[in-house]
Amino acid sequence: MGFDSNWIGGYLSSNKTYDWNRMLDTLCFLHEIGYSDSQMGDLFRKDTALLFEGSGKQFYAVVGGFFLNWAFKMSEVYALVLKNPQILSPKCSKNFWKALHFLFEIEMEPDNIAQILSIHLKFLGSHSLKGLKTVLRNFNGDKHSLCESIKNDPTTFFSLAFKSNICSAEYVAARNPSSFVEKTEFLLRIGYVENSDEMVKALKRFRGRGDQLQERFDCLVRAGLDFNAVSSMVKQAPTVLNQTKDILEKKIEGLRNYLGYPVDSIVDFPSYLCYDMERISRRFSMYAWLREKGAAKPMLSVSTLIACSDARFVKYFVNIHPEGPAVWENLKKSLPSS
Repeated sequence: MGFDSNWIGGYLSSNKTYDWNRMLDTLCFLHEIGYSDSQMGDLFRKDTALLFEGSGKQFYAVVGGFFLNWAFKMSEVYALVLKNPQILSPKCSKNFWKALHFLFEIEMEPDNIAQILSIHLKFLGSHSLKGLKTVLRNFNGDKHSLCESIKNDPTTFFSLAFKSNICSAEYVAARNPSSFVEKTEFLLRIGYVENSDEMVKALKRFRGRGDQLQERFDCLVRAGLDFNAVSSMVKQAPTVLNQTKDILEKKIEGLRNYLGYPVDSIVDFPSYLCYDMERISRRFSMYAWLREKGAAKPMLSVSTLIACSDARFVKYFVNIHPEGPAVWENLKKSLPSS
Protein backbone atom coordinates (compact mmCIF):
# COMPACT_ATOMS: atom_id res chain seq x y z
CA MET A 1 0.00 0.00 0.00
CA GLY A 2 3.04 2.23 0.00
CA PHE A 3 3.28 2.92 3.76
CA ASP A 4 6.64 2.93 5.48
CA SER A 5 7.24 2.31 9.18
CA ASN A 6 7.65 6.02 9.91
CA TRP A 7 4.22 6.81 8.46
CA ILE A 8 2.58 4.05 10.49
CA GLY A 9 4.46 5.04 13.63
CA GLY A 10 3.20 8.58 13.30
CA TYR A 11 -0.37 7.41 13.95
CA LEU A 12 0.35 5.00 16.80
CA SER A 13 0.44 5.90 20.48
CA SER A 14 2.40 4.23 23.25
CA ASN A 15 -0.59 4.87 25.51
CA LYS A 16 -2.86 2.61 23.48
CA THR A 17 -2.98 -1.06 22.61
CA TYR A 18 -3.81 -2.33 19.12
CA ASP A 19 -5.49 -5.47 17.86
CA TRP A 20 -3.34 -6.27 14.83
CA ASN A 21 -5.39 -9.34 13.89
CA ARG A 22 -8.54 -7.24 13.66
CA MET A 23 -6.72 -4.63 11.61
CA LEU A 24 -5.53 -7.38 9.26
CA ASP A 25 -9.09 -8.70 8.95
CA THR A 26 -10.21 -5.20 7.98
CA LEU A 27 -7.63 -5.11 5.20
CA CYS A 28 -8.68 -8.57 4.00
CA PHE A 29 -12.33 -7.54 3.85
CA LEU A 30 -11.57 -4.44 1.81
CA HIS A 31 -9.45 -6.56 -0.52
CA GLU A 32 -12.33 -9.01 -0.99
CA ILE A 33 -14.80 -6.30 -1.99
CA GLY A 34 -12.46 -5.14 -4.72
CA TYR A 35 -10.05 -2.62 -3.22
CA SER A 36 -6.54 -2.75 -4.68
CA ASP A 37 -3.50 -2.03 -2.50
CA SER A 38 -3.25 1.48 -3.94
CA GLN A 39 -6.97 2.15 -3.33
CA MET A 40 -6.67 0.99 0.28
CA GLY A 41 -3.64 3.22 0.63
CA ASP A 42 -5.63 6.22 -0.61
CA LEU A 43 -8.53 5.33 1.70
CA PHE A 44 -6.38 5.17 4.83
CA ARG A 45 -4.41 8.29 3.94
CA LYS A 46 -7.68 10.22 3.77
CA ASP A 47 -9.00 8.71 7.01
CA THR A 48 -6.35 7.06 9.16
CA ALA A 49 -8.84 6.62 12.01
CA LEU A 50 -10.64 4.04 9.90
CA LEU A 51 -7.80 1.62 10.57
CA PHE A 52 -5.93 2.86 13.63
CA GLU A 53 -8.70 4.17 15.88
CA GLY A 54 -9.97 1.13 17.74
CA SER A 55 -7.98 -1.18 15.44
CA GLY A 56 -10.80 -1.25 12.90
CA LYS A 57 -13.47 -1.51 15.60
CA GLN A 58 -15.81 0.79 13.67
CA PHE A 59 -15.60 -1.60 10.78
CA TYR A 60 -16.82 -4.48 12.93
CA ALA A 61 -19.46 -2.35 14.61
CA VAL A 62 -21.07 -1.51 11.28
CA VAL A 63 -20.48 -4.67 9.29
CA GLY A 64 -20.74 -7.32 11.98
CA GLY A 65 -22.98 -5.58 14.47
CA PHE A 66 -25.62 -4.48 12.01
CA PHE A 67 -25.56 -5.98 8.54
CA LEU A 68 -24.66 -9.55 9.38
CA ASN A 69 -26.93 -9.66 12.42
CA TRP A 70 -29.80 -8.46 10.24
CA ALA A 71 -29.54 -11.39 7.84
CA PHE A 72 -27.80 -9.48 5.06
CA LYS A 73 -25.84 -11.75 2.76
CA MET A 74 -22.10 -11.15 2.75
CA SER A 75 -22.29 -10.24 -0.94
CA GLU A 76 -24.84 -7.53 -0.05
CA VAL A 77 -22.59 -6.24 2.72
CA TYR A 78 -19.67 -6.12 0.29
CA ALA A 79 -21.76 -4.13 -2.21
CA LEU A 80 -22.97 -1.64 0.40
CA VAL A 81 -19.51 -0.98 1.81
CA LEU A 82 -17.96 -0.73 -1.64
CA LYS A 83 -20.55 1.88 -2.60
CA ASN A 84 -20.35 3.71 0.75
CA PRO A 85 -16.81 3.28 2.16
CA GLN A 86 -17.18 6.40 4.30
CA ILE A 87 -19.67 4.55 6.52
CA LEU A 88 -16.71 2.80 8.17
CA SER A 89 -15.22 6.06 9.45
CA PRO A 90 -15.75 6.87 13.16
CA LYS A 91 -17.92 9.92 12.49
CA CYS A 92 -20.18 8.24 9.94
CA SER A 93 -20.58 5.03 11.90
CA LYS A 94 -21.53 7.07 14.98
CA ASN A 95 -24.23 8.90 13.01
CA PHE A 96 -25.34 5.61 11.54
CA TRP A 97 -25.78 3.98 14.95
CA LYS A 98 -27.69 7.00 16.26
CA ALA A 99 -30.10 6.67 13.36
CA LEU A 100 -30.52 2.97 14.09
CA HIS A 101 -31.18 3.64 17.77
CA PHE A 102 -33.66 6.40 16.87
CA LEU A 103 -35.70 4.03 14.70
CA PHE A 104 -35.64 1.35 17.39
CA GLU A 105 -36.89 3.88 19.94
CA ILE A 106 -40.01 4.64 17.90
CA GLU A 107 -40.64 0.88 17.64
CA MET A 108 -40.24 0.55 13.90
CA GLU A 109 -40.30 -3.00 12.54
CA PRO A 110 -36.87 -4.51 11.77
CA ASP A 111 -37.62 -5.01 8.06
CA ASN A 112 -38.53 -1.34 7.64
CA ILE A 113 -35.42 -0.24 9.53
CA ALA A 114 -33.20 -2.42 7.37
CA GLN A 115 -34.75 -1.05 4.19
CA ILE A 116 -34.37 2.61 5.22
CA LEU A 117 -30.80 2.24 6.45
CA SER A 118 -29.59 0.23 3.47
CA ILE A 119 -31.13 2.57 0.87
CA HIS A 120 -30.09 5.80 2.61
CA LEU A 121 -26.83 4.59 4.13
CA LYS A 122 -24.62 7.39 2.81
CA PHE A 123 -27.17 10.05 3.67
CA LEU A 124 -27.66 8.87 7.26
CA GLY A 125 -23.96 8.52 7.90
CA SER A 126 -23.23 12.10 6.89
CA HIS A 127 -25.67 13.83 9.29
CA SER A 128 -26.05 13.90 13.07
CA LEU A 129 -29.48 13.57 14.64
CA LYS A 130 -31.54 15.60 17.06
CA GLY A 131 -32.88 13.89 20.17
CA LEU A 132 -36.05 11.82 19.91
CA LYS A 133 -37.97 14.09 22.30
CA THR A 134 -37.22 17.11 20.11
CA VAL A 135 -38.51 15.40 16.97
CA LEU A 136 -41.61 14.03 18.72
CA ARG A 137 -42.79 17.58 19.45
CA ASN A 138 -43.90 17.72 15.82
CA PHE A 139 -46.13 14.69 16.45
CA ASN A 140 -47.49 15.58 19.90
CA GLY A 141 -45.29 12.92 21.45
CA ASP A 142 -46.90 10.12 19.43
CA LYS A 143 -44.21 7.60 18.43
CA HIS A 144 -46.61 5.60 16.28
CA SER A 145 -47.51 8.62 14.14
CA LEU A 146 -43.84 9.47 13.67
CA CYS A 147 -43.06 5.86 12.77
CA GLU A 148 -45.83 5.67 10.17
CA SER A 149 -44.82 9.02 8.70
CA ILE A 150 -41.24 7.84 8.23
CA LYS A 151 -42.34 4.56 6.64
CA ASN A 152 -44.55 6.43 4.18
CA ASP A 153 -41.84 8.95 3.31
CA PRO A 154 -38.33 8.46 4.78
CA THR A 155 -37.41 12.02 3.87
CA THR A 156 -39.74 13.08 6.70
CA PHE A 157 -37.13 11.57 8.99
CA PHE A 158 -34.34 13.53 7.32
CA SER A 159 -36.07 16.90 7.36
CA LEU A 160 -37.22 16.62 10.98
CA ALA A 161 -34.42 14.74 12.69
CA PHE A 162 -31.18 16.07 11.22
CA LYS A 163 -29.47 18.86 13.15
CA SER A 164 -28.11 20.55 10.03
CA ASN A 165 -30.16 21.73 7.08
CA ILE A 166 -30.25 19.41 4.10
CA CYS A 167 -29.05 20.90 0.83
CA SER A 168 -31.37 20.60 -2.15
CA ALA A 169 -29.26 18.05 -4.03
CA GLU A 170 -29.16 15.74 -1.02
CA TYR A 171 -32.91 16.03 -0.54
CA VAL A 172 -33.57 15.12 -4.17
CA ALA A 173 -31.26 12.13 -3.82
CA ALA A 174 -32.92 10.97 -0.62
CA ARG A 175 -36.42 11.05 -2.04
CA ASN A 176 -35.57 8.70 -4.88
CA PRO A 177 -31.98 7.44 -4.94
CA SER A 178 -32.16 5.45 -8.20
CA SER A 179 -33.93 8.26 -10.06
CA PHE A 180 -31.39 10.75 -8.72
CA VAL A 181 -28.47 8.69 -10.05
CA GLU A 182 -30.08 8.27 -13.48
CA LYS A 183 -30.86 11.97 -13.80
CA THR A 184 -27.40 12.96 -12.59
CA GLU A 185 -25.74 10.71 -15.16
CA PHE A 186 -27.94 12.17 -17.90
CA LEU A 187 -27.11 15.75 -16.89
CA LEU A 188 -23.39 15.00 -16.84
CA ARG A 189 -23.65 13.57 -20.36
CA ILE A 190 -25.19 16.76 -21.72
CA GLY A 191 -22.66 19.07 -20.13
CA TYR A 192 -23.81 19.97 -16.62
CA VAL A 193 -21.10 20.37 -13.99
CA GLU A 194 -21.40 17.88 -11.14
CA ASN A 195 -22.72 19.34 -7.85
CA SER A 196 -23.12 22.80 -9.40
CA ASP A 197 -26.04 25.07 -8.50
CA GLU A 198 -27.19 24.73 -12.10
CA MET A 199 -27.38 20.95 -11.74
CA VAL A 200 -29.23 21.14 -8.42
CA LYS A 201 -31.87 23.39 -9.97
CA ALA A 202 -32.21 21.12 -12.98
CA LEU A 203 -32.63 18.01 -10.81
CA LYS A 204 -35.54 19.65 -9.03
CA ARG A 205 -37.23 20.76 -12.25
CA PHE A 206 -36.88 17.66 -14.41
CA ARG A 207 -39.68 15.10 -14.29
CA GLY A 208 -39.21 11.53 -15.45
CA ARG A 209 -36.55 8.87 -15.29
CA GLY A 210 -33.09 9.32 -16.71
CA ASP A 211 -33.87 7.11 -19.72
CA GLN A 212 -37.03 9.13 -20.45
CA LEU A 213 -35.11 12.40 -20.35
CA GLN A 214 -32.52 10.90 -22.69
CA GLU A 215 -35.26 9.78 -25.10
CA ARG A 216 -36.72 13.29 -25.23
CA PHE A 217 -33.28 14.82 -25.71
CA ASP A 218 -32.51 12.39 -28.54
CA CYS A 219 -35.85 13.22 -30.14
CA LEU A 220 -34.76 16.84 -30.58
CA VAL A 221 -31.38 15.80 -31.97
CA ARG A 222 -33.05 13.48 -34.50
CA ALA A 223 -35.32 16.35 -35.54
CA GLY A 224 -32.23 18.07 -36.90
CA LEU A 225 -30.83 20.06 -34.00
CA ASP A 226 -27.15 19.93 -33.08
CA PHE A 227 -26.30 18.07 -29.85
CA ASN A 228 -24.66 21.15 -28.33
CA ALA A 229 -27.60 23.31 -29.38
CA VAL A 230 -30.05 20.99 -27.61
CA SER A 231 -27.84 20.98 -24.50
CA SER A 232 -27.89 24.77 -24.47
CA MET A 233 -31.66 24.83 -24.98
CA VAL A 234 -32.24 22.45 -22.08
CA LYS A 235 -30.09 24.58 -19.79
CA GLN A 236 -32.07 27.68 -20.73
CA ALA A 237 -35.44 25.97 -20.37
CA PRO A 238 -35.16 22.68 -18.40
CA THR A 239 -38.92 22.08 -18.51
CA VAL A 240 -38.58 21.38 -22.24
CA LEU A 241 -37.75 17.80 -21.27
CA ASN A 242 -40.77 17.43 -18.99
CA GLN A 243 -42.90 16.72 -22.04
CA THR A 244 -43.28 13.38 -23.75
CA LYS A 245 -41.46 12.51 -26.93
CA ASP A 246 -44.77 12.54 -28.85
CA ILE A 247 -45.63 16.07 -27.74
CA LEU A 248 -42.17 17.36 -28.65
CA GLU A 249 -42.49 15.80 -32.11
CA LYS A 250 -45.90 17.46 -32.62
CA LYS A 251 -44.46 20.87 -31.78
CA ILE A 252 -41.55 20.40 -34.19
CA GLU A 253 -44.01 19.30 -36.89
CA GLY A 254 -46.17 22.36 -36.17
CA LEU A 255 -43.20 24.63 -36.73
CA ARG A 256 -42.58 23.05 -40.13
CA ASN A 257 -46.12 22.37 -41.30
CA TYR A 258 -47.77 25.68 -40.34
CA LEU A 259 -44.92 28.05 -41.13
CA GLY A 260 -42.30 26.11 -43.07
CA TYR A 261 -39.66 27.22 -40.57
CA PRO A 262 -36.45 25.22 -40.06
CA VAL A 263 -36.13 23.51 -36.69
CA ASP A 264 -33.13 25.62 -35.70
CA SER A 265 -35.39 28.68 -35.60
CA ILE A 266 -36.21 27.77 -31.99
CA VAL A 267 -32.61 27.42 -30.77
CA ASP A 268 -32.70 30.97 -29.38
CA PHE A 269 -36.23 30.48 -28.06
CA PRO A 270 -36.36 26.99 -26.50
CA SER A 271 -39.36 27.99 -24.39
CA TYR A 272 -41.41 27.53 -27.55
CA LEU A 273 -41.45 23.82 -26.74
CA CYS A 274 -43.02 24.57 -23.35
CA TYR A 275 -46.16 26.25 -24.73
CA ASP A 276 -49.29 24.17 -25.25
CA MET A 277 -50.38 22.99 -28.69
CA GLU A 278 -53.58 25.02 -28.56
CA ARG A 279 -51.66 28.29 -28.43
CA ILE A 280 -49.15 27.13 -31.04
CA SER A 281 -51.63 25.81 -33.61
CA ARG A 282 -54.01 28.78 -33.38
CA ARG A 283 -51.37 31.48 -33.54
CA PHE A 284 -49.36 29.80 -36.30
CA SER A 285 -52.53 29.28 -38.35
CA MET A 286 -53.52 32.92 -37.92
CA TYR A 287 -50.08 34.13 -38.93
CA ALA A 288 -49.98 31.79 -41.94
CA TRP A 289 -53.35 33.19 -43.10
CA LEU A 290 -52.09 36.76 -42.71
CA ARG A 291 -49.01 35.98 -44.79
CA GLU A 292 -51.18 34.60 -47.57
CA LYS A 293 -53.15 37.83 -47.53
CA GLY A 294 -49.95 39.88 -47.59
CA ALA A 295 -50.90 41.46 -44.27
CA ALA A 296 -47.90 40.28 -42.24
CA LYS A 297 -44.15 40.26 -42.67
CA PRO A 298 -42.69 36.89 -43.67
CA MET A 299 -40.43 34.96 -41.29
CA LEU A 300 -41.27 36.73 -38.06
CA SER A 301 -39.49 35.11 -35.14
CA VAL A 302 -41.23 32.33 -33.24
CA SER A 303 -40.90 34.27 -29.99
CA THR A 304 -42.73 37.25 -31.53
CA LEU A 305 -45.67 35.01 -32.41
CA ILE A 306 -45.83 32.86 -29.29
CA ALA A 307 -44.50 34.79 -26.30
CA CYS A 308 -46.79 37.84 -26.38
CA SER A 309 -50.03 37.99 -24.40
CA ASP A 310 -53.39 37.11 -25.96
CA ALA A 311 -54.45 40.75 -25.94
CA ARG A 312 -51.28 41.83 -27.72
CA PHE A 313 -51.58 39.06 -30.31
CA VAL A 314 -55.15 40.06 -31.11
CA LYS A 315 -54.15 43.70 -31.41
CA TYR A 316 -51.14 43.19 -33.69
CA PHE A 317 -52.03 40.01 -35.59
CA VAL A 318 -55.80 39.63 -35.61
CA ASN A 319 -57.16 43.14 -35.89
CA ILE A 320 -54.73 44.28 -38.60
CA HIS A 321 -56.98 42.72 -41.28
CA PRO A 322 -60.74 43.36 -41.68
CA GLU A 323 -61.46 39.64 -41.81
CA GLY A 324 -59.00 38.84 -39.05
CA PRO A 325 -61.43 38.70 -36.10
CA ALA A 326 -63.76 36.30 -37.92
CA VAL A 327 -60.87 34.04 -38.95
CA TRP A 328 -59.55 34.07 -35.39
CA GLU A 329 -62.90 33.07 -33.91
CA ASN A 330 -63.21 30.27 -36.44
CA LEU A 331 -59.73 29.00 -35.56
CA LYS A 332 -60.60 28.93 -31.87
CA LYS A 333 -63.64 26.79 -32.63
CA SER A 334 -62.10 24.46 -35.20
CA LEU A 335 -58.59 23.73 -33.92
CA PRO A 336 -58.19 21.19 -31.12
CA SER A 337 -57.47 22.46 -27.63
CA SER A 338 -54.69 19.95 -26.96
